[in-house]
Amino acid sequence: MEFARRGVMLVIASPSGAGKSSISRTLFDQDPNIKLSVSVTTRSRRSDEIEGKHYHFIDVPAFERMKHDGELLEWAEVHGNLYGTPRTKVEERLAAGNDILFDIDFQGTLQLYEKCRADMVTVFILPPSIKELKSRLERRAQDSKETIDRRLSNARLEMEHYSEYDYVIVNEDLEQSCSRVRSILAAARLQRPRLLQLDKFVKDLQDQIDSL
Repeated sequence: MEFARRGVMLVIASPSGAGKSSISRTLFDQDPNIKLSVSVTTRSRRSDEIEGKHYHFIDVPAFERMKHDGELLEWAEVHGNLYGTPRTKVEERLAAGNDILFDIDFQGTLQLYEKCRADMVTVFILPPSIKELKSRLERRAQDSKETIDRRLSNARLEMEHYSEYDYVIVNEDLEQSCSRVRSILAAARLQRPRLLQLDKFVKDLQDQIDSL
């Protein structure tokens, strides 16, 4: 039997280059019920990014206005740029039973814990080695050597927060990692508090016993 349910906030985090964005894109492509949370950011748009699909690109004053007016569920400064999650769309999608995938760092995750913990399932992605992490950053060919060095330096700090997540996956093989995240999401969808009609269903079963 299928019950109407509240959506899941699936948070995937990792050090830059460990694979969270690749896993997120794969899940989004494979499951039509997952809606990608599109963050606002003050960083410059990369050549392969589309406004409104990957991010909403705004300037710093606009970001500060959203933060001041309580329009952001979370925000963080990462590598010198500001990122944030608009509140309204998230609340609408959860109520409609859509799952929302978040590709955010540990700072954003901790802020979401304060406001939305009951709706969240969180996964931290680790690289198989730092050598592989550095290689992945270099293969992207999107960042300068200085930026790559800064991302590697920040990776140590980010990895200190792995224990704050519900699940941890070492991303050695992308397909296997995606399969594991799909299993985590499937279980989260069946968690009792998300099943909106369950109380009524159980009450109906009890009434049937009483009427025998």
